[in-house]
Amino acid sequence: MRFSSVATALLATAQYVAAAPSFPAIDNKHNGKIAPKVMIVSLFHPEAAIWYSNLPSSGLGNLMDVNITAPGLSMLFPHVHCVADHSICQMTTGESEINAASTVMAAVLSGKFDLTETYFMIAGIGGVNPKYSTLGGVALARYSVQVALQYEFDAREMPANWSTGYFGYGTEEPDVYPGNQYGTEVLEVSETLRDIAFGYASKANLTDDPIAAEYRARYAAAADGIYTAGTAVPSVVKCDTATSDVYYSGTILGEAFENVTKVWTNGTGEYCMTAQEDSAVLEVLVRLAIEGMVDFKRVILMRTGSDFDRPPPGITAFANLVTVDQNGFEIAIKNIYNAGIEIVKGILKNWDCTFKEGVTPTNYVGDIFGSLGGEPDFGPGSLTGGIGYLPGGRSGDLTKRSTKLTRRTATTKRAKRGIVVSVRPSKEQ
Repeated sequence: MRFSSVATALLATAQYVAAAPSFPAIDNKHNGKIAPKVMIVSLFHPEAAIWYSNLPSSGLGNLMDVNITAPGLSMLFPHVHCVADHSICQMTTGESEINAASTVMAAVLSGKFDLTETYFMIAGIGGVNPKYSTLGGVALARYSVQVALQYEFDAREMPANWSTGYFGYGTEEPDVYPGNQYGTEVLEVSETLRDIAFGYASKANLTDDPIAAEYRARYAAAADGIYTAGTAVPSVVKCDTATSDVYYSGTILGEAFENVTKVWTNGTGEYCMTAQEDSAVLEVLVRLAIEGMVDFKRVILMRTGSDFDRPPPGITAFANLVTVDQNGFEIAIKNIYNAGIEIVKGILKNWDCTFKEGVTPTNYVGDIFGSLGGEPDFGPGSLTGGIGYLPGGRSGDLTKRSTKLTRRTATTKRAKRGIVVSVRPSKEQ
């Protein structure tokens, strides 16, 4: 169970939750606004508390030194916290896509921050795919895929030859690229920055647990060594996250969302961590990057494995999720800090020589619409002709362009780029 230790963690963090707001020092360089170099985005109490408890011993400051309120922050987490010199700040969004989007939007639009040069690091725990990582493992992602943004049949009512009840909008079977896009299906961050963060995080001494190791060992019985990564000790890996408000568990759903990730990223993405918030946070940052309020090229997406997303041989999906304590929760929380602090240190230490001016990505960065410019390496192609959506709504209504982008046009664009995706004619909605 991912949250077996939550009650203990909440008691331990109670002292931080009631922190009174304090008045930050005026920063004349940024029109009196706070301009952090790093903004840590936590999703719930334990992920935040590990920073509150440990950051002071790093010599980088205490996040309780400056506490800022803003309309629209979560009622459970009503402050953004910063160290005294404002170099590091941290917010807690609340769990789920709605809470995450609401909090981040409120913080950025509050007018209390200058976030144009800030590096956002989403740092949370998640379910882990044993094909790629393990309990306590750390994943740094390039893609966040909103895997549940689909049609769904109850598995008991799906066609007999289907392996999952999920299938894309505007299609008639699983594992086909969606015929209709909402715009948040896939979000891609800088692979260049991800690789730099990976190098920093790989220096970390990751925490492990002997009982977690015992549970990991069960995955060695899987055929063909398919779960070898799940049996290993915690390490830092590069793979991607799947966003879904539904806290799912089991091999059938896990494999279905692996396939969704592959198809929607045109074969590039590798789903290894679950999340309830990643795509929501990233979509907010895309929209505000259009307005020049944040820089989407400065986003790091990190998850640590708290529980396996599917059971080992001999264990039911129910037992894996509900009755068996995998003992991954506490080490996942600790490894958020263990890996994350190395990334924070790396950014601060190399600010002037590398990070102040930004790291130029070598990959496409943004959403499925091409909202930030460039040509997406997934999906039907840019709706903006590669120039990006202009601030202040000056590009007009993209719906008109979107409706003209038929399945045939989308397929042609992908074929020109040499992308092979399962496609069949489907009804337009």
